[in-house]
Amino acid sequence: MKVIVGLGNPGREYAGTRHNVGWWVIDLLADVWRFDGWKKDGQAHVASGLVGTTKVRLVKPQTFMNLSGEALHHYRRRPFWSASADLLVVVDEVALPVGRYRFRAKGSAGGHNGLKSIEQHLQTQEYGRLRIGVGPAEAERQIGVLRDYVLGTFGKREAEEIRALFPTLVEATELWLHEGMQVTMNRFPGKGPDASP
Repeated sequence: MKVIVGLGNPGREYAGTRHNVGWWVIDLLADVWRFDGWKKDGQAHVASGLVGTTKVRLVKPQTFMNLSGEALHHYRRRPFWSASADLLVVVDEVALPVGRYRFRAKGSAGGHNGLKSIEQHLQTQEYGRLRIGVGPAEAERQIGVLRDYVLGTFGKREAEEIRALFPTLVEATELWLHEGMQVTMNRFPGKGPDASP
C-alpha cells in the first residue's frame, strides 16, 4: 500500500495558510481519485482507495505540525511496507517560490518541524517528499519571522498560482505511484505547469 501524507495544522483558522498547502493537495487527490469520505484513524484522518490497481491511503495528521510523525508511527511496523518506496509526504517549502515544486527521494528536514517529526518517528530520512513552494520570489526574499510567514494566508494571486499546479501535481503523483520516485523526479523537475519536462 502506498501512503501519501499531507502536512498541515488542524483547525479552520489554519485552512488558508501557507503551512497547510499539503492538505490542499491531499484534498485534491481524494477528490480527483473519488475516494470515500475521510475517516478517523488514530491521530489522523484517512481516505483509502485504488488508483488503477494500486492501493493508496491518503493521510491528514490531526496533530499540530511539529507532531505530524505520530500519525505514521504504526506504518513502519507493517510487514512489506517501506518508507523509502511506499511513502510520499506533501509539504510546504519556503525555500521555493510560489509556483515551483520539487520531488525528492530523501534528505534532511531542512528546518521543517513536520518533517523533523516524521524523521524521528520513522527513524529514517529515506522517504519521498513533494515540496510545494510557498516562498516569495527571489527579488522579495525577506520574509521576516518564519513562523509568522508560514502561518500567514496566501494572497489571491499566490493561491491561484498554487492551484495552477494541481493538474501537474496529480499527474506526477500518479506517476510516482506506478513508476517510483526516480522516474518522477526526471519527468517532473518542478518548474511549474508550463515547464517542459
